[in-house]
Amino acid sequence: MKITIPDKVSEVAAKIFKEAKFSLEQKPGIDIAECNEISKDADAIVVRSYNLHELEFSDSVKAIGRAGAGVNNIPIDKCTGKGVVVFNTPGANANAVKELVLCSLLLSSRGIVDGINWTDKQEVNEELANLVEKNKSRFKGNEIKGKTLGVIGLGAIGMLIANDASALGMEVIGYDPHISVDNAWKLSVAVKKATDLNKLLEKSDYISVNVPLVDATKGLFNKKTLSKVKQGVKIMNFSRGPIVNEDDLKEALDKGIVGKYITDFPSEKLHGVENVILVPHLGASTKEAEENCAIMVSEQIIDYLENGNITSSVNFPECNLGRNGSARLSIINKNIPAMIEKITAVLAEEKLNIEEMLNKSKGGIAYNIVDVNGDITEKALEKIKSIEGILRVRKLI
Repeated sequence: MKITIPDKVSEVAAKIFKEAKFSLEQKPGIDIAECNEISKDADAIVVRSYNLHELEFSDSVKAIGRAGAGVNNIPIDKCTGKGVVVFNTPGANANAVKELVLCSLLLSSRGIVDGINWTDKQEVNEELANLVEKNKSRFKGNEIKGKTLGVIGLGAIGMLIANDASALGMEVIGYDPHISVDNAWKLSVAVKKATDLNKLLEKSDYISVNVPLVDATKGLFNKKTLSKVKQGVKIMNFSRGPIVNEDDLKEALDKGIVGKYITDFPSEKLHGVENVILVPHLGASTKEAEENCAIMVSEQIIDYLENGNITSSVNFPECNLGRNGSARLSIINKNIPAMIEKITAVLAEEKLNIEEMLNKSKGGIAYNIVDVNGDITEKALEKIKSIEGILRVRKLI
């Protein structure tokens, strides 16, 4: 098996792949033309921020792993149509992002950034200490204890933010109509549930946005949304920049509706704007987070290539079946009627008994793991591949 890594991914991933006896092609920072060349016979591609939208995927590519949560640098629809499973690593960098959001709570409350910048510009002499004492009131802020934090999105990151902010003495309101059962169990009992986003906006002194960038969340914060927030609210966006309409935000900042805006996604429109703190995309920039992402994505890809199991894919259903020593088929097909019957008919013709089978679907795609008692011949594989609607078939021994 060959893995192509055209990006700066933690060396932990390379170590795991090598221990699994996978061959590796590592060329961080290569251009798309070179990536097209070296990925021709790759079984999987692992990236962090490398843009794959112009990549011409060869038929050998079976999986793409993103060492992080966001997958906007990967052409998901194109991958799905070619039967390429796209993995990401939700939760692997959650603690790192959470810590930066907690830091931003303090940065938005106290004149820390402005005070440091002012101090750095002062002349260094024996009067500096006295000058600081005379001017420190310019940077007076407020404490976060007892204030209300609204957390929009209670996934891996939002859940941690809500729990820790509550432990710091804040009143926390959480909003997430799609919260998972696991995260609901992990959420502190002190976190209050908001069933209406508008209620959260009205009550919150601080708002932390922790939702993925999809059509439904693009421009989530706009003129209409911002008209409902508490005067002087401080907003922290460590999800994706386009979740906030920047023109509407600037107007709200000018009017004092928004007191501070802190984001991990600097932009030309917001650069130099008063009461905006631009963090240079540091959310997951810790050694621990990068290693966690590298470990998770490499283990996902190895398990898929060797066993056909799918964990944390953005375009395919979760599908995990323990190995029992039998020969295994991994089959990807369009989610259309009678596909199972057609697949099992071929296996019956080839006198292959099904020992265990798992079938899952996600949208227009279905995925099957089939364990059979007998030898899976090339003839059997070709018969399955010839079924209309089949996207990919693999034999796993």
